[in-house]
Amino acid sequence: VQLVESGGGLVQPGGSLRLSCAASGFTFSSYAMRWHRQAPGKEREFVATITTSGRITNYADSVKGRFTISRDNAANTLYLQMNSLKPEDTAVYHCVTSDASRTYWGQGTQVTVSS
Repeated sequence: VQLVESGGGLVQPGGSLRLSCAASGFTFSSYAMRWHRQAPGKEREFVATITTSGRITNYADSVKGRFTISRDNAANTLYLQMNSLKPEDTAVYHCVTSDASRTYWGQGTQVTVSS
């Protein structure tokens, strides 16, 4: 399993970013996917999840209404559209999936929200 995130960067408050996660080494369309994040000095936290078909999504209260998770099963890619970004969204964002035996994490992409 390989998960490679991209799309992070520095953005001003109120701005937008779109993160991508390229998946390989497994049947992407058969796995629910998640985004998690870890801010400096804090524990990792759940951000959003999406089912295999993409029809059902769920979000942390802190990002609901601002972030949108989606997937393209033909392209083996997971996305996170982030709008109305706030300084407290600053974190390393990880693409995550799990099977019966373990959880797999990508290396993460840094998102910094600052003026």
